[in-house]
Amino acid sequence: MPADSNMIAPETKRALFYSMLRIRRVQERIESEYLQDRMKTPVHLCIGQEAVAVGVCAALEKSDYISSNHRGHGHYLAKGGDLNALIAELHGKTTGCSKARGGSMHLVDVSVGHLGSSSIVGGGIPIGTGLGLAIQMQGAGSVSAVFFGDGAADEGVLYESINFAMLKKLPVLYILENNQFSVCSPVSARHAADNVFLKGAPEDLLFARKIDGNDVLAVHETVLHAANRARRGIGPSFIECVTYRILGHAGCAAQDAKGYRNTQEVLEWAKKCPVRRLENQLTDEGVLTQEDILKMDQQILAEINAAFIFAQQSPEPVAGELGDHLWRGHFG
Repeated sequence: MPADSNMIAPETKRALFYSMLRIRRVQERIESEYLQDRMKTPVHLCIGQEAVAVGVCAALEKSDYISSNHRGHGHYLAKGGDLNALIAELHGKTTGCSKARGGSMHLVDVSVGHLGSSSIVGGGIPIGTGLGLAIQMQGAGSVSAVFFGDGAADEGVLYESINFAMLKKLPVLYILENNQFSVCSPVSARHAADNVFLKGAPEDLLFARKIDGNDVLAVHETVLHAANRARRGIGPSFIECVTYRILGHAGCAAQDAKGYRNTQEVLEWAKKCPVRRLENQLTDEGVLTQEDILKMDQQILAEINAAFIFAQQSPEPVAGELGDHLWRGHFG
């Protein structure tokens, strides 16, 4: 269901829009420069999915944790990750958030509660569940949110993790970004019915909702409720956000495999752009003006330009540092 826009403060709406616009502009810049081969990593862009990252992370506290996946730039930025460190990581520089060891698929910023992304399909799900267990054991009162796609929803570890979270009433939010494709395989080719959304669990064990993932206000309100529920010790939540991956699985548009999806379908989903949708809504409400949006765009562009300059001027790693940051155990 659409969110009740009147229940959300104007300054919150503006912040949500700014965060989505910033992620979109960062992704567009990466996409436009990717074929120049200065970024030494595969990238998986989230254009069209910004409302999920922003709606979720804006409902969390800095002390809350997230675990992410290969398509995680939006999650990283929405949780407060440093843009300079992100772009430097894509360029393989030592100033990157993972010290040039992770690339696009292994981002981390512990200072804002982003405890890492995983390139393994479904790999972040048990990690996010374990974070929930740690929070509970420490009595920290925080929440763990784990992002994963519809491909990861096919993995058995999801159901094992949710079962454990229900059993222990862990403060975990399972955020399924259903962008309709696992690489080139559509949901319809992998599921006999519309059953990606988890059904059947009693609500006293699992708060479960299927929502419009392109409506950032609906995502925000739903996650606020789920997070509040988790903080009160009631247990986990499963939120399926239905959205769409506008670009290809990896790289830039020019590298997208041909023939696996209908061009008209892509165009129809592009019309549902979450950024433009909120822009139209907020200008209609008088919360934003075109002048406001222009100033936001200029501010974001300046920040992005500075981040790329920072990355290009940052030092590359040297061979002698290869073993740094590794744990060396002692075995008998």
